[in-house]
Amino acid sequence: MKIQKYFMYLVIAVFLLAVIPSLQALTDDNAVKVIYQTSFTLDPYWTTNNPSTNYWDPNKGMYHFSNEPSTGGYAYTPVDYERGSFTFEYDVILTRIDDGATFRFGLSGSEMDPSKGPSVLSMFTNSKYGQIMWLHLVTTGGKLIEVNSQHAAVEMGPYAYNGPTVKYEVNKTYHVTVSYDDDHKTLSMKVKDWLTGREIWSYYVNTAENLNGMNRIYTGSKGDYGMMGIYAEGDIDNVRLTEPVAVTITSAEVTKIPSITTIPPKTPTPKLTTVMPTSYPATTPPSPSTGVFAMAALGIIGMYFVLTGKKKN
Repeated sequence: MKIQKYFMYLVIAVFLLAVIPSLQALTDDNAVKVIYQTSFTLDPYWTTNNPSTNYWDPNKGMYHFSNEPSTGGYAYTPVDYERGSFTFEYDVILTRIDDGATFRFGLSGSEMDPSKGPSVLSMFTNSKYGQIMWLHLVTTGGKLIEVNSQHAAVEMGPYAYNGPTVKYEVNKTYHVTVSYDDDHKTLSMKVKDWLTGREIWSYYVNTAENLNGMNRIYTGSKGDYGMMGIYAEGDIDNVRLTEPVAVTITSAEVTKIPSITTIPPKTPTPKLTTVMPTSYPATTPPSPSTGVFAMAALGIIGMYFVLTGKKKN
């Protein structure tokens, strides 16, 4: 009976390895550094040249935008990004998108002009293809690369998306993620239905060169010389820009196995449910290393045979 008891303790110890958050620092798969983030719970103090159309809405806890061509309107915040891989994400709901209007949101240099590099933009347009989504890139060297969610759009050339045409809806919230992989020189965009979490469209392009020099997150109509009086209007929420970071793993961290302590059962204490705003940590911890579980499993087998052998002797 004692052998079975000790064996059960070892099984419980391995289970704890999977759930103790502190052990998640043993691998570097998903560690990120937050460059910028805001949930608009408080005023983010973005800079704008038209505060009547671009402003923080304290009642909604979102940032309101209204992009009109040929007005040069903009709203931006500076970010401490220089070069390397990054992930840019946000939530958006478009409440109005007139024929010919475009919503742009992404990163750029001080120009904040979609025709000038460097510039990485996610775009929601209403043009000849209807309400479709775009990934727009102008490299540091000035090369324009675009792809949209229209099936085999002729003007996209070799970058044309070959999947089924995907259109977005007005008054529906979407989660947008734009990621740049500096090692493979690829830029991708994913759009999910915020309510269901279902991915509705994704695609990528090869940048062919490193991206750098983008130090602003912005939305606006600079460089758009279309007809005035048409609007792309809505609200932005949960803006976040991160970059991957490396975590150093020492042999001591990998081989260390926690001691087993028997804890007497406790009477559950009722908990009050409190709704709190979501916040992101400065460094997101990665997933636990599979090596830890493999070593623990070997430890279980070894301990079992040792204890079994003692009993026989």
